[in-house]
Amino acid sequence: MKKSEDMLAEEKDLKEMDKEKTGKVWLAGAGPGDAALLTLKTAELMERADVIVYDALISAEILSRIPETKEVIYVGKHAGNHPVPQEEINQILVREAKKGKHVLRLKGGDPFVFGRGGEELELLIRDGIPFEIVPGVTSAAAVPAYAGIPVTHRDYTSSFHVITGHARKGGRVELDFPALVRLNGTLVFLMGLSSMEFLLKGLTEAGMDPDMPAAVLENGTSAGQRRVTATVSTLKEASDRAGIKTPAIIVVGKVCALSEQMHWAEDRVLGGRQFLITGPRQSSSSLAGRLRVLGAQVIEMPAIRTEPICPNERLKEALDAFGTHADQEWLVFTSPAGVDIFYDQLKELGMDLRRLFVRGADARIAAIGSGTASALERRGLIPDLVPEVYSAAALGEALAQSAEKGSHITAARAEKGSEELLPPLLAAGLSVDDIPLYRTVYETHPFLQEKIREMLENGEIDAVTFTSASTVRGFTGGIKDVDYGKIRAVCIGEQTAAEAAEHGMQIQVSEQASMDAMVKKIVELYGKEAPQNQI
Repeated sequence: MKKSEDMLAEEKDLKEMDKEKTGKVWLAGAGPGDAALLTLKTAELMERADVIVYDALISAEILSRIPETKEVIYVGKHAGNHPVPQEEINQILVREAKKGKHVLRLKGGDPFVFGRGGEELELLIRDGIPFEIVPGVTSAAAVPAYAGIPVTHRDYTSSFHVITGHARKGGRVELDFPALVRLNGTLVFLMGLSSMEFLLKGLTEAGMDPDMPAAVLENGTSAGQRRVTATVSTLKEASDRAGIKTPAIIVVGKVCALSEQMHWAEDRVLGGRQFLITGPRQSSSSLAGRLRVLGAQVIEMPAIRTEPICPNERLKEALDAFGTHADQEWLVFTSPAGVDIFYDQLKELGMDLRRLFVRGADARIAAIGSGTASALERRGLIPDLVPEVYSAAALGEALAQSAEKGSHITAARAEKGSEELLPPLLAAGLSVDDIPLYRTVYETHPFLQEKIREMLENGEIDAVTFTSASTVRGFTGGIKDVDYGKIRAVCIGEQTAAEAAEHGMQIQVSEQASMDAMVKKIVELYGKEAPQNQI
């Protein structure tokens, strides 16, 4: 019997569904630590993947870029400590892919440069799991570069060689030291800190000049980066004296001497500094970006997020009536998020600004500060009023003085906005519609909590930034069992500072409630001197 077109189409759909039951694995390198060294493809996969399987060497800065909703599986391995055996990691990849998931295997550096990527692929191939390889920036080249050591230089060497300094469990490193010396190139030893004495002794016994420049580089490309330069004969002693710990790489070659004149990473305005930003992701990106440009490592861990109130009947009623209450009407915004959500709601309601501004009233706009004003300007609106002091109280006072008698105020803001906005307006006899646009939801990045707690206790985070009292409450609600008295808090205003002080934090307050002022305060507290145009 001949099959109908419908039957053939149905069979084709079923075959496609069967194909989708087996997922896919992307084996990707996350680079050596600095989030700026992520490849575009890996960053995209972090957004698209269903599940992310990651290692211990993935920095907190990179982990903070993983959306909170992602399923993550930690398979971290440290030197001498493998809580998840490699064989089990291989099985995890197969198991998750067979569930039909898109799996991102996120590895430090490059997965094929001593990353055991080949071993993980073998099982995927055997089980028929589709896969792709996404190369990463290898620490073998990036870490020396951040320390001012070019692995090749025409005047010194024409080759560099990457060697593992790590032996299989129970064994020892097997290397042909005479061959390495004859290469006359730069030697980069990965995972070699515990074998440093053996490696350096092997090179000198094979004929290398004991005065050959050498370096050990700890936590390369990160805020905790450290560099010790010496010679092959003195590096072990110098490393021990400095207390160098893993992760670290050893570099041997004439080019190591160049670091004294070519170092740069630690010379940036905020080089060697690390900050934790707690504001909503949509508003914190600007601050994070500016701090990174100045050389800081930035962990973005939103302590709050904004959730639009939808459907919003009160907003619809207020917009329908806007321009009909008085001769002068004001539309008031108290946050950049409020501006964006307001426009989203307009679109949802099938309205645009013509509905508001063509009803005869003198329509005016007020913004609480420069950030909110900028958000409005990006939408083509220039606020008529921005108070000199960026606070709800100052905005209320400025509006009470600027608005004509009998004016009507429509404040579009958070569901639980500051109580300091309304009293000056009501005292001036102005009528007010206080319209909730969104609610603030407290959250803490679930798989970052323990890592952040550990970093705070170890003093690895220079300061935590707070842009509202809500961010303080969200942070303390998620990060518990830490000594808040050790936390240096940079706050956007006095109200935020008061909330942080309730928890005993060490408080610093920016001169104005703006991102510009926050950056200026951070540079003042933690930065090195730099030309004004770099800040």
